[in-house]
Formats: sequence, C-alpha cells, structure tokens
Amino acid sequence: MQNVAIVAVFAIIGSLILLALILKRIIYICPPNEVLIFSGGHRKLTDNRVIGYRVVQGGRGIRIPLIEVVDRMDLTNMMIELRVAGAYSKGGIPLNVQGIANVKVSSKTEQLANAVERFLGMTREQIMAIARETLEGNLRGVLSALTPEEVNQDREKFEGELLHEADHDLARLGLELDALKIQHVSDDKGYLASIGRRSTAELFKRSRIAEAENHALSAENSASNLMNQEIAKVDAEIRTARAEGQRRIAEAQTRKGALVAESKGQVLAQLAKASADLDVQKARLAQVRFQLIADKVRPAEAKKAQMVQQAKGAASKIIEDGKATAAAIRSLGETWAKAGDSARQIFVAQKLQSLVSTMMETVGDMAINKVTVIDKELAANGGNFALKAAITNEQLKQMLGVDLAALAQRMTPTLPAPTVAIPPARPRPPTQPGPGNK
Repeated sequence: MQNVAIVAVFAIIGSLILLALILKRIIYICPPNEVLIFSGGHRKLTDNRVIGYRVVQGGRGIRIPLIEVVDRMDLTNMMIELRVAGAYSKGGIPLNVQGIANVKVSSKTEQLANAVERFLGMTREQIMAIARETLEGNLRGVLSALTPEEVNQDREKFEGELLHEADHDLARLGLELDALKIQHVSDDKGYLASIGRRSTAELFKRSRIAEAENHALSAENSASNLMNQEIAKVDAEIRTARAEGQRRIAEAQTRKGALVAESKGQVLAQLAKASADLDVQKARLAQVRFQLIADKVRPAEAKKAQMVQQAKGAASKIIEDGKATAAAIRSLGETWAKAGDSARQIFVAQKLQSLVSTMMETVGDMAINKVTVIDKELAANGGNFALKAAITNEQLKQMLGVDLAALAQRMTPTLPAPTVAIPPARPRPPTQPGPGNK
C-alpha cells in the first residue's frame, strides 16, 4: 500500500508538472510595451472584413494548439538619425540636413493592423531602415518647398511641415512619429554663409542705428528729467498748499466733532434719564403685579384648593358609600348562600309587609278582613287535601256565612297550646331599595 501511495503521489506531481508545461506553452503574457499576434484563426471585424489573426496588447492570451502561431511586436521607441545631403531647396540651392526622429509602432487599432500586415516577422533594424527611408523622402519633399532662409531661420515651420508630411506616410505603414528635431543645416556652395554675412552686416547696421537712437534718447531723457524736476517742484508746492487746506479742513472737522460730541452727550444724558425713569416705572409695574397677585391671585388659588379638597372629600364619601353598599350586597349574597333553602322564606317574610301594602294599593279603599298565603308547593297540581279544605271553607263562609273551622274548634275540647321552639334569629340581609319599600 505504501508503494502504491508513493506512485500515486509521483503521478500527481508529474501530472501537475506536465499541466504547467502545457499551460506555459499555450498561455502567453503580453507586457504593456509589446503586442501579441495570434495567427491562424479567423475573426470578423466591424466593417465585415475577415482577418486571419487576433491582437492582444497588454495582459495575456491563450493560443489554440496546432492552429495558431504567436508572434511578438515591439512597441518601444526607435531613435532614427536622418542625414540628407544635396537636397535641393526652393530656388535650386542644395542643402545638407541632419536630424533625429523618434518613431514607434503605433498602438492604435487601424495603424496597428497596417504594421502587422507590413512588419510581422521583420527585425527591429529592418523596421528602422524602412522608417528612415520614408522620413528622408519626406524631408527632401519638404526642403523642395522651402527656401534656404526659411529652412535655416524658421526651424519651427520647417519641423511642422515635416511632421505633417511624415505623419501621413508613417500612419499608412503602421508607424507613429513621436518627435522630430532638425539638428544642423548646411550647404556646399556657401549660400548660407553669405546669408550669415548679410545678416551680420544687417546686425551691425542695426547696432549703429541703435547707438544713435540711444544717444538721442539719452538727450531726450535729460531734457525730460529736467522738465520732470521742475514739474516735481511745482507739484510739491501744490501738495503743500493742499496739505495746508487739508489741515484747516481737519481742524474745522475736529471742532465740528467736538460740538457734535457735546450735543450727543446731552442727548445721551436725557436718554439715560428716560431709561432710569423707565426702570422706575418697570419696578412700579412689578410692585403692582405682586400686589395684585397677593390680593387677588393667592386668595383665588386658596379658594380653588379648598374647593378641590371639598370635592375630593365628597367624592371620597361617595366612593366609601359605594364600597359599603358593595360590601353589604356581598354580605347579603354570602348570608343567602349560607342559609340555603330557608333564605327564600326569610326573605319573603321580611318583604311580606311591603308586598301586602303594594297589593292593597291596587284595590283602593276595599275592606280586607283576612289574607291567606298559600305556598306554591302546596298548590302544586291542585291535589293537596288541606288546600282544597281551606278553599272550600272560604267559599262556604262567603256564600252561606258558615265557618267550618270555628265550628270544629268549638266542638273540639280545649287543649293546651303546643310549645313551638323558635329558632335563633338569622342575620337579616340589608333591604335593597325597590318599588315596595322606600
């Protein structure tokens, strides 16, 4: 098992190494100063043109094995020396020009496509040679349109014309011109030297003229200085007179300020007096306010507090009465529950007088000799003999005037009255106000 594990580890390591080698062969890293061209595939551009390569500028790209080939193109600057001998300028004067140009492969999309089509596979020296020949041709063309004076004296115009002429041709090649400087211009016929001598003579003439002008200017300046001195004296006298006038004006203004300050002091004194009177009136107002508070507000507040306390006492009495009534009702309920079945008879006995009074009020002044109260349990279903006998006795007494109960009592010998044990009185529940007892 240990040998198998070792073999497996070596197999994994070998696979990883093989994978890394494969990835290294198909993954290409592109620095910012280079361009990778993957040739072999087909890609359609926005203008419907089909090209056989793709470009990666900065970053990384993956090559399709067996299909694509990768080439690198350098975008760094190329310094090219320009030397043109015997180039005829405007007027037929041959000139020798030396300059230096900074050229690079353009990174713009359209110009880069031109560079790929023209320079892919070439060395840097070959590209520099093509750029040098192109720039020298442009230089000859620009020299033919300028006079020797313009070439020698107006270098900015010369370089501008050359840049304008070269940019177009280099862009068609896929190159870009960063800078172009003309270092030296000469001729074999001495034309530029004669121009120099003429320029020297012209400079000498201008210096003589400048010297004469400086002498005249010096005399003019002396006269001007004398005039300025006299004018300065007059100006000084004028300033002195003005200063005296300003002093007098300032003195008058000072006196005016004193008078104004005095008047302001009087006004401020009156204002302070009025302010003091105002403070006195404010104090009197506060005194009156405190007097009113002591005479009116405090008694009213005391009376208000007294009324509030009285109202609270009355409310407390009502609350306590309600609590007592609730306690009495609860006690009545508890007594009723404790009395059991006898509670009803006790309650009816307590309310009997008020019920009878209420019943008598309904019959007016009719004379009632006797009222018989019959329990509902005795009158249940009408089958009780005692109930029937009582009813029959009352009917006979009313119709025939015969009282069977009295006759039976006279016929029965007199017996001593039985002793009835009176049960102890139960607590009487509080009487609730009702329609019968008020």
